[in-house]
Amino acid sequence: MIDQALTTHDALEDPRNAEILIYVNGALVPRDEAKVSVYDSGFMLGDGMWEGLRLYDGVWAYFDEHMDRFFEACKAVSLDVGMDRSGILDALEKTRAANNMHADVHCRLMVTRGPKVRPFQHPSLSRSGPTMVIIMEHSKPVDKLKDAGIRLATVPQVRGLPMAQDAKYNSHSKLNCVIACLQAEQAGADEGLMLDPHGFVNTTNACNFFVVRKGAVWTSTGDYCMNGVTRAKVISLCQANGIPVFERNFSLVEAYGAEEAFLTGTFGAQTPVASIDGKPIGDGTRPVTARIQALYKKAIAEHVAAVSGA
Repeated sequence: MIDQALTTHDALEDPRNAEILIYVNGALVPRDEAKVSVYDSGFMLGDGMWEGLRLYDGVWAYFDEHMDRFFEACKAVSLDVGMDRSGILDALEKTRAANNMHADVHCRLMVTRGPKVRPFQHPSLSRSGPTMVIIMEHSKPVDKLKDAGIRLATVPQVRGLPMAQDAKYNSHSKLNCVIACLQAEQAGADEGLMLDPHGFVNTTNACNFFVVRKGAVWTSTGDYCMNGVTRAKVISLCQANGIPVFERNFSLVEAYGAEEAFLTGTFGAQTPVASIDGKPIGDGTRPVTARIQALYKKAIAEHVAAVSGA
C-alpha cells in the first residue's frame, strides 16, 4: 500500500473558503464568479508575476521583503503593476477585511500584463493595463507535514541557467516546476528535488532545500533558486544564533548522508524531509530543524508585535 502523497502546501479543509471574496482589478467578487479574460496575457502565455504572503495576527509577514522581490521581478520584465506597494497593501487589507480574516491565512497576489487585443505573444498587444487578482484562503498546514515529513525524488528536470528563465522570477510561467512535480509523483514521491545545470542539489519544485550535516546547515549557492524570503530568514537566524550555515554546492551523496533535511517556504515555514529517492534522512529526531522552527516562530511573533505596535 502506497502512503497518500503530501505536498508542502497541504492545508486543513476549511468550509469558509467556499464563500471567500476574491479581488479582481479593484472589485471584490464571490469565488465562483471571479474571472479574467481568455485573452489575458497570464492565461495565454504565463506572462505575469505573483507573490505568496502569509497573515499572522493581522500582519502580513515580511511584507517589505516580499514587495522588494515582487517589484524587482516586475521591473525586470517591464511589467507595470499599476500601483505602488502602499496601494498593494491597501488592496490586501481591503480583501482581508471583506473576508473577515485575521490569522492562518495564505494569500496569492497575481499581476499579469493584462488582456491582449489579439491572441499572440508580443507584449505590445497588451494595451489596457495590468490584471491584478488577490486570492486569500483560510489555510493552516496539516499536522502530518510536521510529523511525517515530505518524500522527495530527484528528477531529471533541472533549474536552468538564468539566460533561459531565471529562477529569480516568481512568474506565472511555472511549467518547469510542474514537470518536475509530475516526475516526482510518477516516481512515487511527494515533490521533486531539482538539480542545477552542473548536477548540484538545488531546490524542490515548490520550496527551497536545506540539509543538516554534523550540526551545520547547508543550502545551495542560490544561483539557480528562487530568492526565497523564508530561505533568507532561516540563513540569518542561523547566523544570529550560533548555528553554522553555508551556501555552497553539494551533491546528492551529501544530501543522502545528511542527518536532517527540510524545506522552506512562506506557507509551511520549515517542512521536514523524510526521505530522498527512498533513502531515509537521519533517524527522524531532527533537533536542528526543531530549533530553527522555534527560532522562526519567535522571529515571526517579534515581527508581528513590531508592525502592529503590540
